[in-house]
Amino acid sequence: MTTFPRWMNGEEVARKAYLPAFLLLASGTVLFYLGLMFSVFILKLAYLLFLAGWGLGLLGLLRVYLRATHPDKRHATITWTVLGLGWLLLLGFVSQQASLIAVAKVGGIWLILLPVFFAVSHRMIPFFSANVIPNYKIVRPNWVLALVPGFALGHGVFELAGWQAWTWLFDLPMAVSALYLTLAWRLRDSLGVPILAMLHIGFAWLALALGLYAIQSLALCLSYPLLLAKAPLHALSIGYFTSVLMAMATRVTLGHSGRILKADQLTWALFLAFQSVSVLRIAAELPGLDFLGRAHFYLGAALMWLLCFGIWTCKYMPIYWQDRTN
Repeated sequence: MTTFPRWMNGEEVARKAYLPAFLLLASGTVLFYLGLMFSVFILKLAYLLFLAGWGLGLLGLLRVYLRATHPDKRHATITWTVLGLGWLLLLGFVSQQASLIAVAKVGGIWLILLPVFFAVSHRMIPFFSANVIPNYKIVRPNWVLALVPGFALGHGVFELAGWQAWTWLFDLPMAVSALYLTLAWRLRDSLGVPILAMLHIGFAWLALALGLYAIQSLALCLSYPLLLAKAPLHALSIGYFTSVLMAMATRVTLGHSGRILKADQLTWALFLAFQSVSVLRIAAELPGLDFLGRAHFYLGAALMWLLCFGIWTCKYMPIYWQDRTN
């Protein structure tokens, strides 16, 4: 809701759109976990509130999209479309129909999160890098912006159809494309500026995750057993999604509060420490470990996640109820 208008030089999202959306989504989230513990009725109420909040948010973004006159709406088109699809998938999940829940679970990764995170990465990482890295040439090819969301859809369809042995047809081209962007966006040159390096490192996980998916699929295609289990999923969801989330949330929190866009030593250390969560969770999925060995990796990953985000929250949450610095 902050970047969407800026992508198209459009009007800001109206308060009457973002405030109810936030309150409904936040209330729905809290009630969801309470419902899991105490009551099915609370759980159903949480679904309704979350659906209503998501829908109001979509309408607010759509109003900005339709009124904007900017000639380039590619990134906004992708993000709004998949967020709209997300509302439908969520509705299917709420229906409690087994087939629709299966579609929602797969679609949540491949039809919502990956297209949204990739579109944001494609738009913002070169832009931020050009402001910091000397002699930086922005590389933002149109073909990859079409390929990744399109092939993510293909992967999702094949996975739902039970054709995991053939998802490598989509995973491998996406992995190569992500690796190309990682290099073209100059990951190595970003490491001297932590606030930027956090985004680049988070994005680098995408190529690794998709590569693991391709290896897993090819192994199945060649009649080998499931070698990596859920390791590719954790590389994608923890390595890419969550690392980029931490990086982007840090940047947005500092920028929109009027503070200097600089990650201090504690923030940089938290981000680097969080990378161990991905490593531990991937390691827990590798073959040859007994139950106790996996349990240690699970526990280590969970504790490190809570530690990193707990400290991050204590550091940055107070900014949200303080006045802007300028």
